[in-house]
Amino acid sequence: MISFSPEVIAHIGSFKITNSLLDILLVDSILITLALVVKKRLSLIPGLLQNAVEFLIEGFYNLTESISNKNAGRIFPFFITFFLFILIVNWSGLIPGVGTIGFFEGKKLVPVIRSGASDLNVTLGLALVSAVATHVLSIQILGIKSYLGRYFSINPINLFIGILEIISEITKVISLSFRLFGNIFAGEVVLATTSSMIAFLFPIPFLLLEIIVGFVQALVFSMLTMTFMAILTTPHHEVETVKEVSRV
Repeated sequence: MISFSPEVIAHIGSFKITNSLLDILLVDSILITLALVVKKRLSLIPGLLQNAVEFLIEGFYNLTESISNKNAGRIFPFFITFFLFILIVNWSGLIPGVGTIGFFEGKKLVPVIRSGASDLNVTLGLALVSAVATHVLSIQILGIKSYLGRYFSINPINLFIGILEIISEITKVISLSFRLFGNIFAGEVVLATTSSMIAFLFPIPFLLLEIIVGFVQALVFSMLTMTFMAILTTPHHEVETVKEVSRV
């Protein structure tokens, strides 16, 4: 049975090393290594890896620019970072051995490495980083007066709307974290169940489905973050235009 909470593998003093933390460190090392390799091999005549990276960056930047033209340069780094990190974290759970190689505590298998996205602490942390970065960016671009004016007003109707906006910001964090956690955790349960019944060929369709789900969830999280940033970095009277563009 897969546990909701990550299992502790080791301790450094009072600091707990969990199996989901090890997965996060693995993903970080993959992304950093990839960035260093691409940087080292930059060329006027790009190879396959550079072409793939340039295609990805150009496509995502154009998407960001279509939603928030004037602030695209400041929003895009968050957008692409969230997408790549969450995508690799989601797919890391599909690597053979992740979630299946470990040690027994009684009759329970404790995996050495477990997908970070199946840990609610990780997805909640990502959602909080997304929310904090969005509001800090809003203050930097609009200024503190315009930012506070979105939520507080001497007009009772606008004040009520502002309170609803504050509640909405809280629900965004909950929605982002639980959506990502729920989909990835459910996928792990399905794969574990099907593999325990018939380990050969039968889990393959579910594995392919999880590849798609991992991609979609990474895209949804990063695009929602990008859209929230575009809305909160836009003056209040222009917000409706941004919302209409994001729906398209």
